[in-house]
Amino acid sequence: MAVVNTSASYAVTIRVELPSAAGSFARLAAAIAEAGGDVGAIDLVRVTKQHTVRDITVAASDAEHAQRIVDAVRAVDGITLEHVSDRTFLMHLGGKIEVQNKVPVKTRDDLSMAYTPGVARVCLAIAEDEDKVRSLTIKQNTVAVVTDGTAVLGLGDIGPKAAMPVMEGKAMLFKEFAGIDAWPICLDTKDTDEIIAIVKAIAPGFGGINLEDIAAPRCFEIEGRLRQELAIPVFHDDQHGTAVVVLAGLLNAARVVGKQLADLRVVLVGVGAAGVAVSKLLMEAGVTDIIGCDREGSLHPGKKGLTAIKKWYARHTNPRGFTGTADEALEGADVFLGLSGPGAVSIDAVRSMADGAIVFAMANPEPEVRPEAVDGSVVQVMATGRSDYPNQINNVLAFPGIFRGALHVSATTINEEMNLAAARAIARVIGEDELQEEYVIPSVFNRAVAESVAAAVADAAVATGVALRPSAASADAAAIYR
Repeated sequence: MAVVNTSASYAVTIRVELPSAAGSFARLAAAIAEAGGDVGAIDLVRVTKQHTVRDITVAASDAEHAQRIVDAVRAVDGITLEHVSDRTFLMHLGGKIEVQNKVPVKTRDDLSMAYTPGVARVCLAIAEDEDKVRSLTIKQNTVAVVTDGTAVLGLGDIGPKAAMPVMEGKAMLFKEFAGIDAWPICLDTKDTDEIIAIVKAIAPGFGGINLEDIAAPRCFEIEGRLRQELAIPVFHDDQHGTAVVVLAGLLNAARVVGKQLADLRVVLVGVGAAGVAVSKLLMEAGVTDIIGCDREGSLHPGKKGLTAIKKWYARHTNPRGFTGTADEALEGADVFLGLSGPGAVSIDAVRSMADGAIVFAMANPEPEVRPEAVDGSVVQVMATGRSDYPNQINNVLAFPGIFRGALHVSATTINEEMNLAAARAIARVIGEDELQEEYVIPSVFNRAVAESVAAAVADAAVATGVALRPSAASADAAAIYR
């Protein structure tokens, strides 16, 4: 059985004992291939005259597929399955992050300076001038990753404990791509006022707050009030990180198809936290014709039963007053932005789009429209949220560099000008000689991305007057990382 799109995230390592006879491994490999597994590493564990024990790493397409592969291995005559390890779970054992000291504590002198009595002098210096907390503590380089576990990935409200692996992963990405020390703060409350009070109370120890996986519409109030009441950057990544990367991709996609942002007709499906933020940033960038759709069709001022944020959205988008379904809205549209789920629009509707159509189907893990269903004759530029297709829309392209730039100049907020600067910086990483239909978004592993974003964001913070250390800004991106 042939299976496409296997993923390391569903890989298993299978320990098997095989007879030391010709053809044993070939029979095993054939069974794995028949089950659609993708064999990776093959490691020798031990050898005797009678048997050979090997660890075989096999990638699958999902958890059920991995189990089918294991069952196929177990069914091979003469082969004993000793153990199965899920590589993703192994990575998470004991957590994925830790605290490390930056200076050694090996002598009495080290101890007396790092802790008592020497530390008292540093405490008093901060008490006399609180601004020194940024230079004399970790505050200058630390971000709190805050969640209540109510909108985790596509899993929904799974609670703060179950959200921890995602928040740890976020902290890893901050460190890996921006050198920022981040820590998961998972709150066992869904009360808006309580969340705001807790974040305000812990804010003295952090240089920035990254809100994560908090359900709409509460996320809007939480972010808005914290931005008003704190003098450090507060950034809801599900909203603004997504918006920045979508705009970056759209800037380059428009160049590929030869269209201007101001001329684009955009249909967006999924008017939640991300959809609203994406629309706002696109309008800031010059897009004027956006139709937002939910399950009941387009949003417009006369529509009944809208939440407060959707009422705002209806007033500020859909300039032609369109009142039909998402499928109907796509006829003649230049851009489809999917922030909902699989099947949100039909393939026939996508085929009705204008020439040079741009489709960003970002639902994960299953996009609204699969790339295989819309070849180049229908859609000129296709992007998804997945890593196994070209043009991955991934927030890791945005938030590390945005916070790196904001922290570098001690910004008091992250504003739309800084987000616009970040999007343009991401887009510029791809040169004119590289730009093509399958390369409108740079790789998440391109180290130039975070550096370029950080420099652009720092400069935008200075230009908009929200930087407490404007002299620290530098057009040299690498300087921010030194």
